[in-house]
This record gives sequence, structure tokens and C-alpha cells, in this order.
Amino acid sequence: MFIDEAKIRVKAGDGGNGCMAFRREKFVPRGGPSGGDGGHGGDVVMESSERHNTLVHFRFNPEYKAERGRHGEGSNRTGQEGEDVILKVPVGTILYDADSGERIHDFSRPDERLVIARGGRGGRGNQHFATPTHQAPREHELGRPGEERNYRLELKLLADVGLVGYPNAGKSTLISRISAARPKIADYPFTTLEPNLGVVTTGEPPDDDSYVVADIPGLIEGASSGHGLGTQFLRHIERTRLLLHLIDVSDASGRPDPTQDFKVIMNELESW
Repeated sequence: MFIDEAKIRVKAGDGGNGCMAFRREKFVPRGGPSGGDGGHGGDVVMESSERHNTLVHFRFNPEYKAERGRHGEGSNRTGQEGEDVILKVPVGTILYDADSGERIHDFSRPDERLVIARGGRGGRGNQHFATPTHQAPREHELGRPGEERNYRLELKLLADVGLVGYPNAGKSTLISRISAARPKIADYPFTTLEPNLGVVTTGEPPDDDSYVVADIPGLIEGASSGHGLGTQFLRHIERTRLLLHLIDVSDASGRPDPTQDFKVIMNELESW
């Protein structure tokens, strides 16, 4: 299933509490404070990956929470830090603040990492509050809460070639012939309801090369204004290096003027 939009809620881990403890050993009646610090809460990190090409995993699991830090312990032992949560997104994903609409980051390259919610700082243990005049402090700090954020994700496919044209012009048939992609093909308009990607290999090993082709669902007049889900499809061609316009000139197409079809699609692309 191809999903190119999703909303998520993330919560970083809270920091662990600082410990109140005192050194207790034989023949050491006044050992002093020994409360360790709490561990830092885990971060929520987003990372771009070439192994993913859809946001479907966020649509069905929209909430993520990192692990909280462990509390400090006696003998000046610091609590363990909370484990981070790593969220993998496809290359081409744009991250927005869902509350303000601000664009946060564009994951345009593989293996980019961004902390999208920082874990809370661990609280200090009572060892930090000792002074020459206050040698048995009972003060200690609670851990700080981790950040909590709402985000919107939008995916714009990255491809070398984008196939555009009217519905049922033969785009899916072409990509199925030149690549290993197997999109649904049928003799009726709007068979393709989601973009398909295919990798085309040229030449022979070891000198072979490859490029990515995107089959964009059919466009109609008014697509740039949202007709026929046009605005959802057009954003996927913004980053293609080359647009290949397919026009069906056969009598079976039922379209009287292929030249006019070309002009309509070009006008929608320019309007977008």
C-alpha cells in the first residue's frame, strides 16, 4: 500500500530522578551524601532510508515513545540512559510541525538523521548539594520531562524520469515493459491510483547503469486545482529530472485531438 501522508505524535523519554542516599560503612560514621544522578531520557530520532518508499507504517501506528531514564542509585551511581526510538522514513519525506505548519526538514538524501524530540535531563542526586556547612543534604532533583511533539509527514518521490499523461494513456504498460515494476493494468481510466516506481537497467555488467522511473496516476484538466486528486499526484513530479509525456494517438483511445491533450497536461504542469 502506497501512503504519502501521515500524522504522528512523538514523546521523548523523561529523565530519571536523582537519588538521595548516604554512604554507610563500618568505621565511617559520617560518610556523606552518595546519591547518583538520574539517566537522561531517550530521544526520538528520524532517519531517511532508501529501503523504504511509503509512509504506510506511520498511518497504522501514529504514536511513538522513547524510554525514560533510570533513577540514580546510591554509591554515586548514575541511572542508565533511556533507549532512543529511531523512525525510518523514505528519502524525499518532508517533516512539518503539525500544530504550526512550519516546515522542519526535508530528508532529500539517504541516512540523514534528525532528533525530533529530545529526552529529558536526569535529575541530580544529593551528592551535588553538599557544602561545608550543609554536609548531609537531603535535596535531590526530579528528572525533566521529555519533549512531546505532533508532526505531519509528506512524501515526494525522488525519481529520474516521471511519466505523465491522461488516464489510460499507457504509462503503466510502459513502466511494466522497461522495468520489473508490475502495476495494475486495465482498459479503463484511473486504473492507477497511486504512483509506481520502477528501476530501469541499461548496458551489461560490469558497465551497466540504472535509473528510476515514476508512473504518476493520470492527470486531467483542472488537476492543478485538485480535480481528480491532481494535487496529490502532481507533487510527486516536482523532483524528477525529466518528464516523459505519454500521448495515446490510437483510434481506440476515443480522444479526438491528441494535440489538445498535450496542451491541457502542459497547462496543468505550468499552473502547478
